[in-house]
Amino acid sequence: MSPFAIQITNGCLMSDIEDEDIEIFKKLQDINAIEQNDGLWRLRSIYRAGEFYLGKDGRGFVEAQFKEQRDLLIEPDNIGDAQPQDTVVAKRIIARRGRASGKVALVITKAHPYIIAYTYRDESDNFEIRNIKTSLPTHATMKGMDLKAFKIGTVLKVDNESDEVLEVLGHLDDPRVDEKISLALYHRSDKFPKDCTQQAIGVESTVDRSEHLDRVDLTHLNFCTIDPITAKDFDDAIYFDMQSHTLFVAIADVSHYVEYFSPIDKEAKKRGFTTYLPHKSFPMLPRELSENICSLKPSVDRLAFVAKIELDRESLKPLKEEFFEAIIHSKRRFHYDQVDKIIATNGEETTGIDRDIIEYLLPLQKITQELRARRLKSGFDFRSEEVRLSIDNDHLLKSTSTETGTPSHSLIEECMLLANQASAKRFITHDDSQEYGIFRIHEPPQLSRLEALLEELATIGLFVESYEDSPSLIRAIQSEASKMGLESEVDAMVIKSLRQASYSASNVGHFGLGFSHYSHFTSPIRRYSDLILHRLIKAQLRRDDEEMGYLLRNIEPLCARVSELERESTKAEWDFRDRKFARWAKENIGLFFDAEIVEAADSAKATLLGDIKGVTLYIKGDDILLFERVRVMITEVDIATATIMGEVVASV
Repeated sequence: MSPFAIQITNGCLMSDIEDEDIEIFKKLQDINAIEQNDGLWRLRSIYRAGEFYLGKDGRGFVEAQFKEQRDLLIEPDNIGDAQPQDTVVAKRIIARRGRASGKVALVITKAHPYIIAYTYRDESDNFEIRNIKTSLPTHATMKGMDLKAFKIGTVLKVDNESDEVLEVLGHLDDPRVDEKISLALYHRSDKFPKDCTQQAIGVESTVDRSEHLDRVDLTHLNFCTIDPITAKDFDDAIYFDMQSHTLFVAIADVSHYVEYFSPIDKEAKKRGFTTYLPHKSFPMLPRELSENICSLKPSVDRLAFVAKIELDRESLKPLKEEFFEAIIHSKRRFHYDQVDKIIATNGEETTGIDRDIIEYLLPLQKITQELRARRLKSGFDFRSEEVRLSIDNDHLLKSTSTETGTPSHSLIEECMLLANQASAKRFITHDDSQEYGIFRIHEPPQLSRLEALLEELATIGLFVESYEDSPSLIRAIQSEASKMGLESEVDAMVIKSLRQASYSASNVGHFGLGFSHYSHFTSPIRRYSDLILHRLIKAQLRRDDEEMGYLLRNIEPLCARVSELERESTKAEWDFRDRKFARWAKENIGLFFDAEIVEAADSAKATLLGDIKGVTLYIKGDDILLFERVRVMITEVDIATATIMGEVVASV
C-alpha cells in the first residue's frame, strides 16, 4: 500500500501530508471520505484504502489491511478508472444479502504513470508501438508528429493515461540508451531539481570546530575508513580502543546537513537510495554533500554520529552501547585490498600512521572473525557470488569479475552489524507493548517453500533425511550441497525461496542474520532509511516529544516508501546489467559456450561459464538436468527486452 494510503488509514495531521499528495487529500475531503478526530485525519469507517487487483473474470478486489477483514469485492461496473496495482479508496456498498462489495471512489496512486515503449515493425511490415517491458502493442501520440517518421527502434516515454509521448529517450541501436531505459523503467533520477542543487551549493564545505563545541571531540583518535578503491563517498569510519575494548563506529552525520522538508530532504525521500550502475552512480544526495562535506574523507574534520560499543573480553557481547554527535578527523583511507595485504603479512611492511592504526586493526580483525563465527551459529552464510561489470567508453560490456568476501570485507561488515544492532535495540520495550521504530526485518521462510525446493533438489540426488524447522532444513540442504560441490548454486536457489528483507515499523527480527533486533544505521549518505533512524535516535537523546511524535506517527508510511524504493533501485541495477549482457550476446549469436543449467523447469535457463560471468539465457533442449554442464549456442537476442535465447547442443 502506498505511504499516503497508510497515513489516511492510520490517521495523520494535514501538515504530515507530502506536497505531491495534497491534491488527492483535498479530493478525499470534497467527497467526504475522510474525517477529523482527535486532531487526526483518517478515512471514514465505510471507506477502505488499498491496492486494487483484477481477476480473470473482470471483477476487482481491494486488498484487506487487517486479519479480520476480507478483500473487498469490486464488481466490473464499479471499477471506474482503476488499473491493476493502483492504490485506491473504495466505498463499501451495504448489501442486503450476499457478500459486501465496494465501489472505487478515487485512485490515489497510479501504479504505472507512464510506460517506456519503442517503435517496431512486425514480419508483415505493420507499424507498432510496443511496451518495452511486455513486448505487447500499446498506443502513443505526439503533437505535430507522425510516429511512423521515427526510425524503427526509437525509445519513447509515454503517459499511461493520455498516451501522449512525454520524451524521446533515444534509439535501441545506441548503447547509451540503456541507462535512460533502466532509470525510467524504475523511476530513478539523474539530475537534481534546481532548488535542491542551489541548496547543496550553499552548504558549508569545511567544519569549524569552534561552531560545534557541544559535540564530543574525537579528532585525536586514529579513525580510518575501509572501502572499495572506486568509492567516492565514505559513510563510515572505525576506531578500536584496545584498553577499554571499545569499538567506535562513526557515521556521516547527514541529518545535521539535511533539514526536514528542505529541497534536499524532499528529493532524498523521493529517491530513497543511491542507485549504482557499473559506470556511474545516481546518488540520493547531491554530490556536493555525498562526496564532500558528508563524506568522511581523510585528513579533514567531519561531523559524525557515533555508535560507541564496549565489548566483553570473553563473550564479545556488548556491555554498553552509546550514541552521540561528534567530530572526527580520519587519519587514513584504506582500500579493501590494502587491508587484506596488511592482514596477510601481519602488517610487517607498514610505517607511520599505518603502524599506529594496525595496532588496533589487526586485533580487531581477530575479534570480528570470532564474532562472525558466533553469528553463524544462529544466522546463515549464503555463498552466492556477485558479478561486477566493467563498461567501456562506448557503453558496451568490456569485462566481468566475481566479487568474493575477503578478511577486510568481513572486518567492516561485523563492525557495521554491531552498530546496526545497537541502533535497533534502542527501541526495545520493557513491557508487553509492541516495539515501534524503524527496523530492518527478514521474516522466517515458509517451510512449504523450502520443502518444494527440496523436491526440486532431489532430482540431482540431494536429499535431507530429517529436519525440525526451516533453519535446520536450510542448514541440512547447505551441508549436502557442500558435499556435492554445489554450494553457491544451491545457496542461490535457497535465497530465491526466502522472503525479501524490508523495512518495518514493527520488529520481527532478522532471520537471515539470526538477530532479534536489527536496523540500518550505517549508510545515511545512500539510504533514506538510515537518515530516518538517525533522526529518531537524536530525538530520543534530546527527549524531543514533538519530533518523536511526528516521526512515529508517520513511520509506517515511511517504511513502506523506502521498502518500495529499495526494490525499484535494485531492479534498475539488474535491468541495466541485463541490457549490457544482451548487447554482448548479440555480438556472439551463433557462437558456442559452456554453460550450467540453473533452472530446469518449463522455462529452462542456463548461465554461461567463461570469461564473461553472469550471462543467463533461456534455452531449448530435451532431458535437461539441474546443474548439468552443457554446450550451448546463442541463437537469438531481443535488445528491447534484454532477452537472450540459446540452444543446448551437447553435454559437457
